[in-house]
Amino acid sequence: MKTKDYIELEDRYGAHNYHPLDVVVERAEGVWVYDVEGKKYLDCLAAYSAVNQGHCHPRILGVLREQAARVTLTSRAFRNNRLGLLYRDLVEMTGMEKVLPMNSGAEAVETAIKAARKWGYTVKGIPEGKAEIVVCENNFHGRTTTLVGFSSEEQYKKGFGPFTPGFTMIPYGDAKALRRAITPHTCAFLVEPIQGEAGIIIPPDGYLREAAAICRDAKALLILDEIQSGLGRTGKLFAYEWEGIRPDGVIIGKALSGGFYPVSAFLSSREVMDVFHPGDHGSTFGGNPLACAIAREALAVLRDERLVENAAALGPYFIERLRSIRSDRLKEVRGRGLWIGVELDRPARPDCEALKEKGMLCKETHAHTIRIAPPLVIKKEEVDWAFEQVRSVLEAPALARA
Repeated sequence: MKTKDYIELEDRYGAHNYHPLDVVVERAEGVWVYDVEGKKYLDCLAAYSAVNQGHCHPRILGVLREQAARVTLTSRAFRNNRLGLLYRDLVEMTGMEKVLPMNSGAEAVETAIKAARKWGYTVKGIPEGKAEIVVCENNFHGRTTTLVGFSSEEQYKKGFGPFTPGFTMIPYGDAKALRRAITPHTCAFLVEPIQGEAGIIIPPDGYLREAAAICRDAKALLILDEIQSGLGRTGKLFAYEWEGIRPDGVIIGKALSGGFYPVSAFLSSREVMDVFHPGDHGSTFGGNPLACAIAREALAVLRDERLVENAAALGPYFIERLRSIRSDRLKEVRGRGLWIGVELDRPARPDCEALKEKGMLCKETHAHTIRIAPPLVIKKEEVDWAFEQVRSVLEAPALARA
């Protein structure tokens, strides 16, 4: 079968809820993927940061095979010999106190919302049914009806209401707006340290520090969604470390499994997590032994191969090179670590398609921005090659007239 045959099958039998580039990937290794016709591409999306450790990392693959041959699922009706070890690894690596494992990132965000509300009622003393959570414009926390209900992106919401009440939206990066929005009924501020889907939007320096102080003064929780920004993407384990703060809760996923399996978690202080009691919340697959074994090895790979440090070294280098591009269409290059947004004055889809033809896979976000986020195993010479592809596309006069 050829590329067009696979595309025709998807279009005929699948829901049309995505608009992918027309490349059909058959296999992958490290930063490279190969399509069904044998063409090689440099992956500069990394499955939205889910494969920070690179595609099909041999260490994680080995653990998956070994654990899958022993036991994959027990449900939380019984204990397993992998869960406690993952808890310990996460606590020791992150400095948080407690862990609640889930599967998808959206589930982990929902878990954080439930924890924040219950903390608000049982610890802060908010009247039942009155808890409020402050969120930001242009946020992206997932696709459940609750999560899209407090999105400012109309397409995410259209046709899916009614939505869950209890959320107050403010401009991103505006600490004064946060201070004004908080009331005695506010239980939490839920925010991305860097907004990924919005186009790699970095808030002003000091924003998270001020937000932490505002939340502390108001006795409200600061909960950070680090599903995309965490686990090394920005050149630190978590993006909030750039501001030297400690949140009350952190949501992680994606790279927690190195791309092998859906694994996510909500991490928090003991005070927050201890609001949960048996029967309050759960997941059949959350914390299963296969997921735990994979996640532990994925974390170990980040540490042992110094992938966070690689992002810290190569990210600024890549950004500096991209800023040297001379193109009337280039508005801004922004980023932190190996998480980069190249904003254009026109829709970015044609440029992503042109990059695909040159063997580099990127994806547009918020229409006008090319998101560049390769696996953290990328090497300097591969960064240089990727830069040359972007430069050639953005400086091409023929594409400029398209």
